[in-house]
Amino acid sequence: MMGICIGGHLAFRAAMNTEVAAAVCCYATDIHKRSLAQGMNENSLDRIKDIKGELMMIWGRQDPHVPAEGRATVYAALAAAGTHFTWHEFTGAHAFLRDEGYRYDAEPAHHYLGQAVQVFRRKLGEGDLRAVTGGASQTKD
Repeated sequence: MMGICIGGHLAFRAAMNTEVAAAVCCYATDIHKRSLAQGMNENSLDRIKDIKGELMMIWGRQDPHVPAEGRATVYAALAAAGTHFTWHEFTGAHAFLRDEGYRYDAEPAHHYLGQAVQVFRRKLGEGDLRAVTGGASQTKD
């Protein structure tokens, strides 16, 4: 699963499904505010222990939607729950992956998209899938 902005938050939520092997969450908004859709009572932080797959969290430090305090809240909750995750912050804005507009930053966009592909290849390809299936890869023609 991969999501960007509010989709990053939705990818985070999708990772709570035990069948999701990996989720890449790019500047996932509102996890720290407990806000998704209506109200401020969303429970993503409370359900982190339900995440069994791997998370890749990507943030821009100049993102006004997820300030340093918000990122610290999410990081602390992931670490406290023992979640398998990688954490990536860089000097950039919200929406740096969107290939239009003034916030687009090609270099980190290319880098982090490449990192996401590596996670998915490892988790869904011959890497971790082989370990889960006892050494045999499962493919369909």
